[in-house]
Amino acid sequence: MNDVDTWRGVAAATGAADRSAAERGVRLAYRTAGLAEPERIIWAESPLAGVAAVRSLDSQGRSVRDAVRTSPWAAERRRMHDALGPAGWAAHWNTTGARLWDTTRALAERIRTGVGDTLAGKPEEAEEIRPVLLDAVLGQHDAAWLVAFDGCGERLEGLAEVARHAGWWWPYENAVVICERPVALHRDEAGRLDRSDGPALAYADGFALYAWRGMPVPAEFLDELASLTPERIRGESNAELRRVMLEHYGYDRFLADSGAQPVHRDETGILWRIALADDEDVVTVEVVNSTPEPDGTSRTYWLRVPPTTRTAKEGVAWTFGLSSEAYEPVRQT
Repeated sequence: MNDVDTWRGVAAATGAADRSAAERGVRLAYRTAGLAEPERIIWAESPLAGVAAVRSLDSQGRSVRDAVRTSPWAAERRRMHDALGPAGWAAHWNTTGARLWDTTRALAERIRTGVGDTLAGKPEEAEEIRPVLLDAVLGQHDAAWLVAFDGCGERLEGLAEVARHAGWWWPYENAVVICERPVALHRDEAGRLDRSDGPALAYADGFALYAWRGMPVPAEFLDELASLTPERIRGESNAELRRVMLEHYGYDRFLADSGAQPVHRDETGILWRIALADDEDVVTVEVVNSTPEPDGTSRTYWLRVPPTTRTAKEGVAWTFGLSSEAYEPVRQT
């Protein structure tokens, strides 16, 4: 397993933290930064609980995040950039950190938003919570940049050790708050949070995020998916949630159950259109795969296309990034 795969596993790890190993990493990070080890290490079950614990601290001293994380990271990056040169550093980043950056950054931001939404009952509370969230060291969710420096120097060993064994943490002069890792993480093939029958991200204390193909949804919304009807889908006032319902229900099933009629057909397929209140039309092209399945049957697909599509050929061409005039598929004989 290469370093990127190892750190991808770190970023996605679930289950109980190795508290002893994480605490050793914290102390090493403090010593490496030239700081005295913290007097207290406090564990929290989730980033939500971590923020609450940070806000309840007393005599913790000032934040030492810059000394523990920001300065060592900047120094190591500068050292490698000088050693490799601009082109060499860019190539190194593209084969390491860049491969994890988008998914880990998106996940961290979703957690921040989820914590903020849960705790921010008042605008003034939101103003207090946001700086605390931004002051966290992200532990396992710092994997994208830690992989770029893995094995290259000693200044980041403590940070890497915490990341391998725990979640987010907050370093102060006299105290540290560390979070457990999630107990469950569900993502789609694109790395987006995705689950239709429960939380896509869950922590032991009940803090959870619900999502369908990356889009945040209310927990109660998922309970409805198993019993959807065309009438319920049409009656949903939130256009984004309605699209989620359609994807889950299936365009082909919705067409059949709604008694929809095709609006155009040609040699490429059949164009269907569904008018929805307060939203753009749902337009799909029904096509048959020219390559038979192993059992000899031909699979049918429904391709979502822009609402301005007027012909089946135009819709199929759009899926290839072409105009209908430029789309000339090779016919099989």
